[in-house]
Parts: sequence; structure tokens; C-alpha cells
Amino acid sequence: MALQAGIVGLPNVGKSTLFNAVSNNAKAQASNYRFCTIEPNVGLVDVPDHRLYKLAELVHPKRIVPTQIEIVDIAGLVKGASKGEGLGNKFLANIREVDAIIHVVRCFEDENILREEGPINPVADKEVIDTELQLKDLESVEKRIQRTEKQVRVDPKLKVELEILKRCYDHLEKGKNIRELGLTKEEKTAIADLFPLTDKPVLYVANVDEASMHTGNKFTEALKRAIANENSEMIIMNNSIEEQISSMESPDKELFMQEYKMQEPALDRLIHSAYKLLNLYTYFTAGEPEVRAWTIHQGWKAPQAAGVIHTDFEKGFIKAEVISYDDYVNYGSESACRDAGKLRIEGKEYLVKDGDVMHFRFNV
Repeated sequence: MALQAGIVGLPNVGKSTLFNAVSNNAKAQASNYRFCTIEPNVGLVDVPDHRLYKLAELVHPKRIVPTQIEIVDIAGLVKGASKGEGLGNKFLANIREVDAIIHVVRCFEDENILREEGPINPVADKEVIDTELQLKDLESVEKRIQRTEKQVRVDPKLKVELEILKRCYDHLEKGKNIRELGLTKEEKTAIADLFPLTDKPVLYVANVDEASMHTGNKFTEALKRAIANENSEMIIMNNSIEEQISSMESPDKELFMQEYKMQEPALDRLIHSAYKLLNLYTYFTAGEPEVRAWTIHQGWKAPQAAGVIHTDFEKGFIKAEVISYDDYVNYGSESACRDAGKLRIEGKEYLVKDGDVMHFRFNV
């Protein structure tokens, strides 16, 4: 299940450096000039999860397979993008396809790094991108309102949809994002096929200098205040140092992190925050061939979870054998869990929990 998170931001804020740090299988060119990234770079990122490796210690599989998120490094956006300035149309088309936005904001001063937007101002930088996304959504919503107003004359059922569209339009006109409107899941279906840019969940990455890695600075504080009501996530990190860490092997990596007084790479926190932002869970399959992590959405039932492995598993779903992660670790094996009555047989209505160890029975 390839969930996508798109890295966005103004030119030269550290987007491609971040992409290089998180991506396992691709490297982006990171240079000190505008629009270094034109075509989006795409890379797969392993989701760090200690539970996967603990299960592997118990099962001794031939291979270990973590779950992954797809990260997309999208071209830098400039003011006027919604009208096609810079690489605006390409940027907006690319961002429309992702599930979540990782918004990189520059929160450090360095005269050697090109910046055409004036003095460092993370809030103003954030607002540039917000405005362009809002303008593009306004355009899409306005066109849909005009069409729906004609259709509602012959189909009164569209009146509810029209009201939702107008609420979105009024909200966007005030310079606010759709995700702040608090639409219900049912209401969102009225605008789902518009793929609104400002309804996507956002994780802000405050890219700071070395001195601010642990404490933040005046720029990160200003950004934190600006996003207080957005229901978004924010992480403080130094993208360049994270890129260095990602290229190292143990024990050099551990020594390097000790030097910077780091308990874990900030990238691990970023990936976990992206997972949280997208309301994702992980379940596991554990056997001698492999121990593997699988990504699902919170609230998925057992057949949907089975379908992530193969569509036939969902179509022919019969039952699921389920052991909680804690029970598996406590008893040490599947057979011991079975003997202790900790292996449950669950049906089609079972809501999968984060950390479940599962085996599916199916028939096609």
C-alpha cells in the first residue's frame, strides 16, 4: 500500500536535502539555485518500528520486511504559482496526487544560501504556499459551484452538495484552508473528486541550524504560533545533519549521533509523525519465510487488512487468526500463545488494532 507524502516548500529551503536523508532508493540533486528539482523525485522510506525486529528475534525468519511510505520531492513553489508562475502548474498537479504534505520551512540564517524572498520569515514563507494552494482550490470550487447551480434545478438532491461547496468557497476566500473547516467524513465526499489541496494533512519541518536542533529558535517559535489552530504536526530538525546520518553505517552513525546528543535520528520522528498524520496502523505477519509489517488505515476491518497482502485474501476472506503484539512477545511464540489461549479467531467485522500479529484464512 504506497501511501505518498509530498515534500514542498519555497526554493532553497532544504527539500531535496530532506528527501536525500529519508529516501532509501533514490537521491535528489540538492543545489543552491532555484528550481533545482523540476521533475519530482520519488523514493521509498522504511518505517522504523522496533516491534518488527523484536518479532524477528523470536521467529528467526529468512527475511525481515518493513512497511514503507513513498516520499515525493516536488519542485519549489513561488508566489503566483496558482497562475502558472515558475513551475506552478507542475507543482500543483504533483501535490494534488499525494496523501499528505511535508512542508519544509527555512528557520535559519545563512547568507551563503540563496534567498530571493528577503529576510528570513518562516510565517510569511508558509503563507506564500498557503495562498497559492487556496487560490487553486478557489478556482476548482468556483467552477464546481457554477456547474452544480445549474444541475440542482433538475436534481434537488444536489442542494446539500452545493451548500458544502459554498462553505468551502467562503472559507477559502477568507484565506483559510479547507482542513480547518471541520468537514465531516460524509461532507468531504461532496468535494472528494476535486482533490482539494488545502484539505491535505500537513507536517511542518522547521529546518534549523546546528545550534537550534534541540531547543528551536525565534523562527520555530513564530512558526509554531502560526500553525497552532491547524491540527497539523511540526518537527524541528537540521536537514543537512540528517542527510549525513542517513549515509552512515553503524557504529559511525551511533558515534555521530552521540556527538550531537541525539537519542534517535529526527527522521524517525518525522516518519512516525507522517504515519500519525495519515491515521495509519501497522499489523504484522510472522513466519519462517519472513516477518513483515503492513500498513493499513485506522478503522479498517480484517478483510480490508487482508486485501493489502493480496486482493484474493479480501475476496475470499474466511477468518483471521490474531495475536496481540504484547502477548506474542510475552509468550515468545505463536504455539505458546495458542496453548495459553491468546490466539483469537476473528471474523469480518473485526477492527484491526495497531500491532496485531495476523494470519488469514481464505478461499477463492
